[in-house]
Amino acid sequence: MIPATEALKALREGNHRFVTEQRRDTGDVTARRRALVAQQEPFAIILGCSDARVPAELVFDQGLGDLFVIRVAGNIVAPSQIGSVEFAAEAFGTRLVVVLGHTNCGAIHATVQQLKRPWREQSRNLSSIVDRIRPAVEDLLAGTYADQAELERRAVRANIRMSADHLRHGSEVLETLIRRDGLLVVGAEYSVASGEVEFFDGLPPE
Repeated sequence: MIPATEALKALREGNHRFVTEQRRDTGDVTARRRALVAQQEPFAIILGCSDARVPAELVFDQGLGDLFVIRVAGNIVAPSQIGSVEFAAEAFGTRLVVVLGHTNCGAIHATVQQLKRPWREQSRNLSSIVDRIRPAVEDLLAGTYADQAELERRAVRANIRMSADHLRHGSEVLETLIRRDGLLVVGAEYSVASGEVEFFDGLPPE
């Protein structure tokens, strides 16, 4: 399995191809599918938002079997997501984890609205998502912003950082892999307008 830094480089290059509309030819899909029947070796784990505009394989210009993708509204970290990351990191030796948030996130918007003007109609299941985003957003509400959009932009990044930090420090398995085996957990934001991914949290020194 490739080291985390090489995996990160591959994702950056893939996103550049996506943005510049120079996507690579992935070859014979049928042959690739058959080759993956017995095993898989994804080079990166992506914990991303379920938003239909942010499909990780397209955003990073990767093919069948290249990425282990976990998607949940608001790219939150709950026990099932942690367990999924642990599974991929241990079973496949994948050494890069990316928490991928995005601009104009509906889950962030819902959380900000709920904190500013609580409503009772919210289902228990939706509340479970909002409640996990809440700690990343609450402190921001005391600040002064040009508009609601600026507040939500900051909230998106705060939520990404919180989720990445939770993975780094909320699992003994992942902590051990980070310390002993070079696992890297980074945070990134996808722009739904430009298609660009900016990696900004937890990056190794240049």
